[in-house]
Amino acid sequence: MSETAAQLTVFISGAGRGIGRATAEKLLSRGYTVGVFDISGDQEWAADHQNAVVGTLDVTNPQQWEDALKQFVDRAGRLDVLINNAGILYGTPFEEGSYEQDNALIDVNVKGVHFGCRAALPYLKGSRGQVINLCSASAIYGTPDMATYSATKFAVRGITEALEVEWEPHGIDVKAVWPLYVNTPMLKNVSTDGTKRMGIRITPDDVANAIVDCIGHKQGKITKVHFPVGLQTKLLYYAASIGTPFLNRFINAKLTTKRKIGL
Repeated sequence: MSETAAQLTVFISGAGRGIGRATAEKLLSRGYTVGVFDISGDQEWAADHQNAVVGTLDVTNPQQWEDALKQFVDRAGRLDVLINNAGILYGTPFEEGSYEQDNALIDVNVKGVHFGCRAALPYLKGSRGQVINLCSASAIYGTPDMATYSATKFAVRGITEALEVEWEPHGIDVKAVWPLYVNTPMLKNVSTDGTKRMGIRITPDDVANAIVDCIGHKQGKITKVHFPVGLQTKLLYYAASIGTPFLNRFINAKLTTKRKIGL
């Protein structure tokens, strides 16, 4: 991957607002060439920035991925980093959700990441680049009242871990950033036992800073794939790494639901 900020080129999905925009702003301020792509039209905030390549992308559409990455590389010359940031969420008990909501989350959160990785692979092979996927603390243990969202983030965890191994011979680095509840428009109308008990403490800037750190992270003798964001997430993540399944279930249930749960 390129060594200087002036050379680095980064493509971000879902960059119109929230975490995506905060990340794009930080990278642009460092002199990176940044692909600011979104489906909403909100990405136009970057239209006048000389180092921004702005475009429309529906991450559920493979052809749009192909076209968007070509547009970006035609302008930037190469692709060093792909940030799979686009995502959606609904937070209700599973029985109150719908097939339509489930389908939308799986399309955006799972297919969007898979399609992005597949479309970017030829470019990343050439640059020996990097993928950073937006995962979630809900992939530590299944999260009540966010069951479908949680399941999609387990899928993101899975493809991150698999491709990190598969693509190492290509010189491609694959990582995941893991925030807990982030104060973005996506959580504006979401109120679950988990958000009430743990609070919404993480900001888009917190996650953006973690992503920037990922880009600059050099692997040591022990490979680091997952990057939890915020004290609460780090405690949950590392507790799960050393805890028993019984303990992980107990801790997560106590933090995320008022339901009476047996041992």
